[in-house]
Amino acid sequence: MRGILGFQPVPAEVTHRTTMFEIFFDLVFVFALTRVITFMAGSSGALTLAQGLLLLLLLLYSWAPYIWVGNLVRPDVGPVRAATLVAMAAVFVAALVLPDAWRQSPELFDAPLTLALAYVVGRAVQLVILFWASATNPALRSTLRFFAVPVVLGWVPLIIGALLGDTAQTVLWTVALLLDIGGARIASTFRPWRLRSVDHFTERFGLVLIIALGESLISAGAGPRTMAPVGSALLAALLGLTSTVCLWWLYFDRLAPAAREAVGNLPADRQANVAGDAYGLGHATLIIGAIYVALGIEEVIAQLTEESAHSGRLGWEAATALYGGTALYLLSRLVFRRLTIRVVYRAQVVAALLPLPLLPIGRSLPPLAALTLLTAFLIGVTWFERRTDHRDERRTSAQSGRR
Repeated sequence: MRGILGFQPVPAEVTHRTTMFEIFFDLVFVFALTRVITFMAGSSGALTLAQGLLLLLLLLYSWAPYIWVGNLVRPDVGPVRAATLVAMAAVFVAALVLPDAWRQSPELFDAPLTLALAYVVGRAVQLVILFWASATNPALRSTLRFFAVPVVLGWVPLIIGALLGDTAQTVLWTVALLLDIGGARIASTFRPWRLRSVDHFTERFGLVLIIALGESLISAGAGPRTMAPVGSALLAALLGLTSTVCLWWLYFDRLAPAAREAVGNLPADRQANVAGDAYGLGHATLIIGAIYVALGIEEVIAQLTEESAHSGRLGWEAATALYGGTALYLLSRLVFRRLTIRVVYRAQVVAALLPLPLLPIGRSLPPLAALTLLTAFLIGVTWFERRTDHRDERRTSAQSGRR
C-alpha cells in the first residue's frame, strides 16, 4: 500500500531522539497550558479551578498521542510534518480562545464551540497519521481500531456541551474526558502499543515538564498586571524561583535518569505498558501540579503588586493552587517513582501529603508569608530527598561490594 500522495512515512529509529520540530510543537502546546492559567486567574473560585483542571486534562490527553506518533514515525518529514502543522494550528486556535472556554456569545463559532472543534481537529489528525503509519503493521492497526472508537465517541459530548454551555458543558466535557481516558486504557490493555525508542519517549515528556516549570518563572512577570514587582513583590518572585528550582531538582536531578534507565531495562513487550502508565498518568499530573503552582505564584505576586503592602489573607483559591498544586506534584512524583524504579519510602509519602494540612494555614497568612512557608517546606523536602538518594547510593555500593 502506497502512502499519502505516494509517500511512505519514515519509521523512527530505535535511537531516535526528540527533533527540533517536535520541540516547536511542544512550545505551542505549552502556550495552551499557560492560557489555562489565564482562564483560572481571570475568575478564581472553586468551580473555575475545577474547570481549569478539566481543560488541562483535555489538553494533555490530546497531546500525549503525538508522542506515540513521533515514536513510531519521523514527524518532521513529508506529509506527517504537514499534518502535524495542521494539528499545531488547531492547538494554537484552542489556546487563543481558552480564557473564554465557558463564555458563550451570539456568534456562530463562539469560544466554547471553537475550542471543541479545534480539539476534534487535533485528535483527528492523530488518528489519520497513526492509521496511515500502520498500513503495513496489522497488530498496530488492530490496536488503533480499539483506540479510535472511544476517541471519536468522546467528540459527541464535547461538541454538544459547547453548544449547551454552563453546567451542561462542564458535565458533558467531563464525560468526553472519561471516554477518552477510559477507552485508551481499555484499548492498550487488550491491544498493547509497542515502544520503539525509550529515549525519545521519556525525553518528550521531560521537555514539556521543564517548560511547564518555566511557567512558574513567567508568572513572576505575568502576575503584576499594572507595574513591575518591587519590594515585597520582588521578594515573592525570588521565592517563586526558589520553589521552582526545588520542583525541578526533585524530578530531574536523579529521578528522571533513573526512571529512563529502569524503563529501558525492561523486556520489550513490557516497556510500552510501564511507560504508558508512568508517563501517561504520573507524568501528566506532574505537569498539572506545576501549572497550579505557577497560578498560585502569579496570584501572590499580583496581590502584592496591585495592592502594595497587601494586608489581607491569601485566600482559599490561591492557597489551593499553591499548596494543592505542590501536593499534587509531590504525590504524582511518587506514583511515577513507584511505576518506574519501584521504590517509595513511607517518609516520602508523608512529606508529599504535608502541603494539604498546611493549606488552611497558608490561606490565613498574608500572601508573602504563605509563599515563604511553601518555599521553606520545599527546601526541606529537597534536603530530605537528597539524603535519601545518598543513602540509597551507599546501600547499592555496599551490596555491589559484597557480591
